[in-house]
Amino acid sequence: MLNLLNVVLMAPQEGQSPYGNLLMLGAIVVVFYFFMIRPQMKRQKDLKKFRDELKKGDKIVTTGGIYGKIVELHETTLIMEVEGQSRLKIDKVAVIKDMSDVAQK
Repeated sequence: MLNLLNVVLMAPQEGQSPYGNLLMLGAIVVVFYFFMIRPQMKRQKDLKKFRDELKKGDKIVTTGGIYGKIVELHETTLIMEVEGQSRLKIDKVAVIKDMSDVAQK
């Protein structure tokens, strides 16, 4: 099956330029970049900006699903207070979002 697919896709047709397949491959790479790679890079950039702008008192959610409020902020870590006045020290990269977009009960 794979050999037949290679023959159909790579063999130049009569009257066609052999560069047509190369052009099609280039178009696939461009489409892949704009629909897959670029949006992911934008999401990572936005998340880094969000983490850099964290401040004391912000309500956050961690990657593990822990909800809490920032009590202390350090360069790479933060102390968050969870329900029951328990405090957890976590790394900033564990923060995924703030609570503003979570529906309140």
